[in-house]
Amino acid sequence: MPPKEKDLKKIIITSAISIATKLKAASILVCSDTLEDLDVFKEVVKKHKLIFATRDTGAPLKGSDFIKNVLLLPNMSFNRIGRIKLAIIKGISAGLVKNGDKMVCVSGVPKSSHLDNILVLDIGKESEVFTSAEAMMGMGKTNPMVFEAALNLALDLSHQGREGKPVGTIFVIGDHEKVTQLSRQMIINPFRGYSDEERNILDQNLRETIKEFSAIDGAFIIREDGTLIAAGRHLSAALESEDFPRGLGSRHLAAAGITSVTEAVAIVISESTGSVRIFKGGRIFMELEKSTKQ
Repeated sequence: MPPKEKDLKKIIITSAISIATKLKAASILVCSDTLEDLDVFKEVVKKHKLIFATRDTGAPLKGSDFIKNVLLLPNMSFNRIGRIKLAIIKGISAGLVKNGDKMVCVSGVPKSSHLDNILVLDIGKESEVFTSAEAMMGMGKTNPMVFEAALNLALDLSHQGREGKPVGTIFVIGDHEKVTQLSRQMIINPFRGYSDEERNILDQNLRETIKEFSAIDGAFIIREDGTLIAAGRHLSAALESEDFPRGLGSRHLAAAGITSVTEAVAIVISESTGSVRIFKGGRIFMELEKSTKQ
């Protein structure tokens, strides 16, 4: 790392520590795609909880025993705010971030270790983050790993599509019995007849199969433990709300409708834009826009 860049990184981290101390922040979140010169973060852990969000799984991280809280982000392009959003939702899922926390977020240029930005978030007041925390904490029996697996698949599909072509689909997670009652099969269910172990979203061997089925119209229904109940399911619940954002298509309306009358969470991929939106309680609680820069 060039000396000037290293000095700037140290200044940013020192400033983040000072801000976190004055605000009595619960943690400092560092979003950095490339991990270099990690010793500069030793000062953070002396006073605050340090959370690292990164795409880098290289040797520097493994050799730094003072870094305990690591959130692995998918190897996809996001802008700074998108990376912070994704890190926070993964942090909530992992139990590292809680509703009411104040966080000091440090980020920089994607695909580098350069840090040049500090953002302060209040999880109890920031509207999008607050509703994310509420929704994640209201997922009941749903395994956080199941939610993460579905989200990672959705992000993968949003960036890569299927065979290079954009796709749009819905993953509905949790409250599967009620969701099934309020939906109908559009095709023969491709997951019917298999054991629970053979059709679990946590099985990495199923990723390509799920991607293939994403071309089918309809939604994936996923049980709280990750078992894929069905694919190609038409969601019948209608949303009655004047507050729903205009310009969103039938998939988003279906996701809003089913989550408004069940305890499920729905993850929707927009075929036209590649954006991923997450629904709970009939409303969008997180939107992750696909970056135009790869």
